Amino acid sequence: QVQLVESGGGLVQAGGSLRLSCAASGGSFRAYIMGWFRQAPGKEREFVGDIWRAGAITHYADSVKGRFTISRDNAQNTVYLQMNRLKPEDTAVYYCAAGHVGGDRTGAYENWGQGTQVTVSS
Repeated sequence: QVQLVESGGGLVQAGGSLRLSCAASGGSFRAYIMGWFRQAPGKEREFVGDIWRAGAITHYADSVKGRFTISRDNAQNTVYLQMNRLKPEDTAVYYCAAGHVGGDRTGAYENWGQGTQVTVSS
């Protein structure tokens, strides 16, 4: 089991940027595929992207492709989500997750953080 804590959320104007961090502890971080998901009010949790163990492979949802970048620092047990050109529709609680399968299904991840709120104003 690994414990995950997200940080870096906040309020930003449309077109701005934010970088989220997710710090892991209590497990072998480099063994996990790390995912980012988000959940807007009244909507289901949706996949944002994932990054594989060594950091060389990433996948993104079409809605964020070209604007968001996921990276990881295995020495610091941390995964990042750099969000650029933010839009009001990006407003959601953002969660990081750790799993051994990866991909866009929430069920593929065994460990979740508590989430961090991102609000994009128009």
